Parts: sequence; structure tokens; C-alpha cells
Amino acid sequence: MIRFLIKRTAQAAVVLLLVSVIVFVLLHQLPGGPARAILGPKATPQAVEHFNHQQGYDRSLPLQYVKYLGRLLTGDLGESYKLNQTVSSLLADRLPKTLVLTGLAIALAAVLAIPLGILQAVRRGRAADYLLTGMAFLAYATPVFFLGLVLILVFSQRLQLFPAEAPQADTVGGILGDLPGLVLPVVTMALGVIAAFSRYMRSAVLDNLGEEYVRTARAKGQSSARIMARHVLRNALIPLATLLGLYLPTLFSGALVVESMFNYPGMGLLFWNAAQGSDFPVLLGVTFVVGVATVIGSLITDIAYAVLDPRIRSVS
Repeated sequence: MIRFLIKRTAQAAVVLLLVSVIVFVLLHQLPGGPARAILGPKATPQAVEHFNHQQGYDRSLPLQYVKYLGRLLTGDLGESYKLNQTVSSLLADRLPKTLVLTGLAIALAAVLAIPLGILQAVRRGRAADYLLTGMAFLAYATPVFFLGLVLILVFSQRLQLFPAEAPQADTVGGILGDLPGLVLPVVTMALGVIAAFSRYMRSAVLDNLGEEYVRTARAKGQSSARIMARHVLRNALIPLATLLGLYLPTLFSGALVVESMFNYPGMGLLFWNAAQGSDFPVLLGVTFVVGVATVIGSLITDIAYAVLDPRIRSVS
């Protein structure tokens, strides 16, 4: 297990290094270079030259990258020239709120998708299976912004059960203190995930129900509930754990749309406002953080996969 963890951690470190290279290249691909992108098109040549010298952009690219990497290791992601704050402080304020939103969406998706997938598998070919399958396909194919709009029109405007605006508190505690305001954003993010997870869960359960060990357990007289709980469910969760890590980038991209729709004060709304104001340091900082989160999610997935299936550790 230790060897497996060391190997996967080393691979994650290499990927993070590649992410830093990609963000560094994007920084130098900005229109007119970083100086023009930040100072604006009307900046004088003297101002551009002074900025490049001050930020070290007049040095060779390898030296610039080493300096950039050193700044990343110390948590320095640059400074927002629109908000006059460091990108790190902005992300430190917004990231926990986005994690709350995505965490609640994942929790809701897992709580609903697992039993729904099992129900579809045990009721295969029956009315419940066809109904849930159709609803899953509909939810998965519908864009996030349209789902959010429908939920706002139905549950906020017509039924007036939940507010259309997300909580606006400055702290995570304040966000969690306004649970009615979280309902629509969380459900909007979770619906597509529930649809995908339930379908994968259905397929995994069906695959395991056809295995030899299930037939052996039935021959020994074990009940269907015991077989499902002790044997099938553990193996069926393996592909779901893998899918969860792969869905992290999708969840963050969905957070951008959901946060902008419900005015949720998270990282997605920060990215949206930065894109409208061409605040490139913030855009690149968010891009880097999302890349890091994706790599960490994949690493956690590998670890969970190895815990659920010991064969993976022996092969790796």
C-alpha cells in the first residue's frame, strides 16, 4: 500500500508541474503580453518597460518560470489589478464557499444516486427502471443553466418555496446558516451528477449480480439483502469512486454557471466577474487552483480505488 501511495503521489506531483507550465505559457500568450493585458492597451512604452522590469518579464523564459514556480510554492498567485487584492486572498475567501456548494451537491448526489441505481438494477426491465432511466437521461442532457432557470421559475417564482438568490454571507458558517437559500443552487448542481452516478451504479450492480460469487452466495441460502449489502455494493462502488474523481472538473465548471445564476459568492462567481473585467491574474489563478483540485481529486480516487479493491494495489 505504501509503495502504491508513493507511486501515485509522484505521478500527481509531475502532473501538477505540467499544470504550472501550462498556466505559465497561458500567461505569456495574453494579448500584447502580460504588461499590455494588465496595464491596458493605452499604456505607454515606458510604463510597459517598467512593468516588465519590475515583474521580471524582461528576463529569459527559464528564469521567469523558476521565479514563477517559486512564487507558486509560497502561495503567491499574483495580484488582481481590478480588486487591488492578492489572488491568493481572493481565492482563500471564495474557495471554501465553492467547496461547500460542491460538497453538498456531491453528498446529495451520492445519497440519491446509489439507492436509485440499485433500484434500477433490481427492477431491470420493469416500469420503475424505464421511468428512472428516462428521467436520468433527461436530467443529464439538460444544460445546467436551463435546469437552474426552471427551478427558479417553479420553486422561487411560482411556488415561492425557496429564494432565487443564494446566501450572501461572508463566512462559511453564515452560508450554512441560510439553508433555504442553498437548496436551489445545490439541487441544480446535483441533478446532472445524480443522473450520471445512478446510471453507472445500475450498470455496476448488474455486472456484479451476474458474477459467480453471487450465485454461490445464493446457493448457500443468503438473502438478497445480505448479498447486496455485503458483496455486491462494495464492488459496485469501485467504478463510482473513479467517476467521482473524474467529475471534479465538471463540478467546478458547473459551479461557475450556478454561482453566476444564483449570485453565490464563490470561486465561480469570482471567475465570471474576472472574465468580464479582463482580470487575467485572477483568471489564471482560478485556472491553476482548478487544475490542482482535479489532480488531487484523481489522487484521492486512486487511493479510494485501492482501498475498495486490494487487487489494484498488487497490480500497481
